[in-house]
Amino acid sequence: MNIQRAKEIVESPVMINVMYEGNPIYIQHVDEQENTARIFPVDEPEQEKSVPLDSLKEH
Repeated sequence: MNIQRAKEIVESPVMINVMYEGNPIYIQHVDEQENTARIFPVDEPEQEKSVPLDSLKEH
């Protein structure tokens, strides 16, 4: 996923389906310097972590 699209998803008022390793996730923040996103699984908000943007897939 590119940085611009990830930022659009973060700012969207609508929930957009994004997957990480086959699991639905929520993007909390995009780090443009590191090209990463702070994410957590939709059903496990306590499992927050940073991952490379290119590992995220929009569905």
